[in-house]
Amino acid sequence: MEYFRDLIGQEQAIEFLEGAISADRLAPAYLFVGPQGCGRGLAAHCFGLAILMLKQSKQKLQLIRERVLAENHPDLLVVEPTYQHQGKLLTAVEATAAGVKRRALPQIRLEQIRQICQFLNRPPLEAERSVVIIQEADAMTEGAANALLKTLEEPGLGIFILIAKSLQSVLPTLVSRCQYIPFSRLSESQMKNILQLKGYGEMLQYSDLVALAQGSPGEAIEAYSQYQAISIDLRVKLNNMPTGPLEAFKLAKLIDLELDVEKQLWLISYLQQKYWQRYRNQMIVVALEDARRYLLAYVQPRLVWETLFLKFS
Repeated sequence: MEYFRDLIGQEQAIEFLEGAISADRLAPAYLFVGPQGCGRGLAAHCFGLAILMLKQSKQKLQLIRERVLAENHPDLLVVEPTYQHQGKLLTAVEATAAGVKRRALPQIRLEQIRQICQFLNRPPLEAERSVVIIQEADAMTEGAANALLKTLEEPGLGIFILIAKSLQSVLPTLVSRCQYIPFSRLSESQMKNILQLKGYGEMLQYSDLVALAQGSPGEAIEAYSQYQAISIDLRVKLNNMPTGPLEAFKLAKLIDLELDVEKQLWLISYLQQKYWQRYRNQMIVVALEDARRYLLAYVQPRLVWETLFLKFS
C-alpha cells in the first residue's frame, strides 16, 4: 500500500497494519512500541491516514492526505505531552516559543484525556471512524492513564494509536487493551541511507552521536540538533571531566545556566557514551545514571552536576 511508502525498515509492522486495513478488521486501540526515532510516529500518521481514507471517494483522497499531514483533519486528534504554565497547557514547541523555563519533563495530563473524551463524544464528521494518536504515552500521569483506561473500554467509533518506548513504561491494564505493534532499530546501512536522504549526511562524521542513536535515525537527528544547540564553550569544557573542585563548580553552573532539564537529560546520555569511549570507567557511567535519576526526581540541577563532577575531580 502507498500509505506506508515512507516508512523504512519496519516490514513486520507494515505487513500487520496493511492486513488490518485490507480486511477492514481494526482493533479499538494499538500500541506502537520501540525506540524513539525508529518510525513509530510516522507509522501512526500513515495508519491514521489509511483509516480516515477508508471508503472515501478518490476525489477526496489528496485533500485528506494534506489535512492529516497538517494535523487539522476534523476526525483526527493528536495528543502530546505538555507543560503547565500560568494555567495553560503548552506543548514543547509552544513552551519554547513562549520562552518558558522548563524545570520538569512534559506530561500527558488528565485535562488532555478529558479533551479526548469530548472529541469522541461526537460522531465522526467526515470519516467512518475518528482517530486519536497519543504521542509518548509513557509520559502519562497516573490519573490520566486511569481515565484513559475507562475511555478505551468504550471507544465508540474512535480508534486509538498509542506510542511508547517500551511495554514496561505503560500501565499494564492499558497494554492489555491494545494491539501491540513492535518497532525495531534499523541496521547501520539503513540508518545511514535515511540520514543521507534527509540531508544529514554531514552528521555521520560525529561518531559519538551516531553511536548514541543505536540504529535510530530519528534519535540521531535529535542528537545532532541537541548537540548543535550547546555552545562551543560548553562543548569544549565537556570533552574531559573536571580536574579540580573549582572547575567542577564552574562547569556545573554553566550547564545549569545554559541547558533546561530536558537538554540536561539528553546530555547525560551523550556523556555516558562519550566518557565510556574515552575513559572506559564504569563508575562514571553509573554516576551519570544516578544524576539522571536525581534530575527526574526534581533535585536542583546545579547540585546534581556539582555532586557528579566533585566525585571524579
